[in-house]
Amino acid sequence: QLQASGGGLVQSGKSLRLSCATSGDIFNAVGWYRQAPGKQREWVAYISNGGSIGYSDSVKGRFTISKDGTENTVFLQMNNLKPEDTAVYYCNGGTYYNRKYYRGDYWGQGTQVTVSS
Repeated sequence: QLQASGGGLVQSGKSLRLSCATSGDIFNAVGWYRQAPGKQREWVAYISNGGSIGYSDSVKGRFTISKDGTENTVFLQMNNLKPEDTAVYYCNGGTYYNRKYYRGDYWGQGTQVTVSS
């Protein structure tokens, strides 16, 4: 029900746009997470069906989450990429409630982002 794509290898300072194709209506929000080698998976951003948005401090001001008009695809525009952004990025189908994002059990397959210095 979720499929992530758009990763690749870029130089520091460049941009990438990730996409998450969704289907079904089990979840009312989509989040992006990432996992670097040897580290725990961390939350990056979320967007709810109603358009509420949140970002982690590490990406605020550089990443932008959005969705298309049909609400079937969620995008993560990543600008000014840094080597520390290198990770596998996953999209997640979750729940937005009371101004918070709750991670769900639905995951896309992940897409690798590598930023060289």
